Amino acid sequence: MSEHIVSPGVYVAVFVALMVLTAGTVFAATVDLGMWNTPVALLIAVTKAALVVLFFMHVKYSSRLVALAVGGGILWLLTLIAGVAADYLTRNWVGTPGT
Repeated sequence: MSEHIVSPGVYVAVFVALMVLTAGTVFAATVDLGMWNTPVALLIAVTKAALVVLFFMHVKYSSRLVALAVGGGILWLLTLIAGVAADYLTRNWVGTPGT
């Protein structure tokens, strides 16, 4: 099995993209976007995570089995988040704690 060699230019480009996205995170934190604060922050975070997983963890150049394992992990995470969200959203909140 041959190993894929990634050029330093790719790593520099990914690093620059991560720095730009980090600056975007800081900027978005200082601006009041109303109900869009959380979706914008999550979009930036997911984009940064995808870049790290694809390039620094070499998933982009790995076999389909590795991609399947990563996809399964993401699917499991989404299942857990959906379960917690369903539990939280269907609770009958009577009052605030301590009252």
